[in-house]
Amino acid sequence: MAKTILRFAVMSDVHVHENKDCRELIRLDKGMKCLYAYADGCDYKSVDAIFVVGDFANSGKEQEMLNFKEVFYGNLRPGTDVTISVASHEYGSGIPETHERMRRLFGMEPDIHKVIKGYHFISVTPERGTRFDQPQKDFAFKALEEARLDDPDKAIFFFQHPHVNGTVYGSHDWGEKDLLPTFINFPQIIDFSGHSHAPINDPRNVHQEYITCFGTGSFSYTELDEFEKYYGTVPPDCDDFSQYLIVEVDDAGAVTVKSFDIITGQFFPCDHVVRPPFTPENFVYTDKRYETAAKPYFAANTPISAAVSGDRIEVTFGQAKIDGDMVNDYLLTVTDKKSGRIVRRASAWSGYYHYYMPESVTIPVQPLPKGDYCVSVIARGFWKNASDNALTTDFSVN
Repeated sequence: MAKTILRFAVMSDVHVHENKDCRELIRLDKGMKCLYAYADGCDYKSVDAIFVVGDFANSGKEQEMLNFKEVFYGNLRPGTDVTISVASHEYGSGIPETHERMRRLFGMEPDIHKVIKGYHFISVTPERGTRFDQPQKDFAFKALEEARLDDPDKAIFFFQHPHVNGTVYGSHDWGEKDLLPTFINFPQIIDFSGHSHAPINDPRNVHQEYITCFGTGSFSYTELDEFEKYYGTVPPDCDDFSQYLIVEVDDAGAVTVKSFDIITGQFFPCDHVVRPPFTPENFVYTDKRYETAAKPYFAANTPISAAVSGDRIEVTFGQAKIDGDMVNDYLLTVTDKKSGRIVRRASAWSGYYHYYMPESVTIPVQPLPKGDYCVSVIARGFWKNASDNALTTDFSVN
């Protein structure tokens, strides 16, 4: 049986504020305590490293950084190596000032290459917000080449704040392509990035094509990467969200990435294992996952109702089911019963980004003129897999 020989945590987008009672500091304190409590309960008890991948301070003020430092280092145990990088939110004071502050407060250089337990860890800091210029590209290539020459069969762990465009969920709107021409040469990279606040328990949070990519979530709030929702990309319950990753490497070279929910103090049931050989031919978390994705469905007794009060219309329904996965979102369609024409459409997420999903979903409908209507709801998964059956009900506007 394989044994764990290396463990590290990856977190980003903590967004600590100047006030010391902000929820982000409370969550950071809990997240750090949970990390060590988990390790204490394992046969391999070490937390060898923690990587903070940018936006740990909400606006880059020194007091925010000091607040983060107090809680983070107050929980840190001897033997845990630390790497902290900065990104767009820390650069509120300017690039030179921010780098000086990081050296003075944390002893951190912008770009770091280190070896821990025989594995290479590379962290590169963006400039100009979230962009990587030639000096960062050169640093990345040199470090990656050194790591591959050291052992071409081992995973190389890479950290940067923005996602790589076209990889994990959240990279459509919150990604950068600057490093991709470098990364494409090194399929053994396992890359960790933040910036989007996208949920780490979303199955699209792991992506393999040229390399392996993981998003790192947020301690503060969630934002999602689909644009037709009636409330935009930030759901109303976005603040009830706080997540980070715990990564373990075993003596066979396999890497297990665990998704931890700070709100409940529990792991999401979605471990991802990346095994050697680290080649595209061996990748399993590819875009082809849509080919085998199960469809969601509504059980026969799933409730649905439409409430009309003045010009306010709300449709409430129970969650759909899906085998071995979660429901991503719902599409609601309102049809005028007299003409048969579609008069309203709206979409909303299922709330899958919570450890405990809500039992029902409510979607408001924009005001309608007097008449009789039929509303139908279909459920959708993460891979363009929609339910074959729909929930329906009629309502009238008087």
